[in-house]
Amino acid sequence: MGLSTHVLDTMHGGPAAGMAVALYTTQGDSATLVKRFVLNADGRSDTPLYDNDTLRVGTYRLTFDVAGYFKACGVKLPEPNFLDKVSLDFGVAHTDQHYHVPLLVSPWSYATYRGS
Repeated sequence: MGLSTHVLDTMHGGPAAGMAVALYTTQGDSATLVKRFVLNADGRSDTPLYDNDTLRVGTYRLTFDVAGYFKACGVKLPEPNFLDKVSLDFGVAHTDQHYHVPLLVSPWSYATYRGS
């Protein structure tokens, strides 16, 4: 399976459909954009971000446009927003395994873990 992500909107109790996400490879303080995408109705990308043949050992970053998503949902956010973009930096050590990076998010909090 390679690398995948999934976002759940804990304020509304469902998938974060329509949230914009960016995937980067990282090396030290440097980040290189791999792709931008928008989450589907299930809060997932339409295709794996990487499959096992293209996933490489290394470090990555997923950046989620949390404030943009909640504003599009009609949520009145304070200015400045408490959360704007949430970036998750993570490492891939075993390319023969599936790395799933879920995000549970509200306008005021988030949690992540290595999913299955």
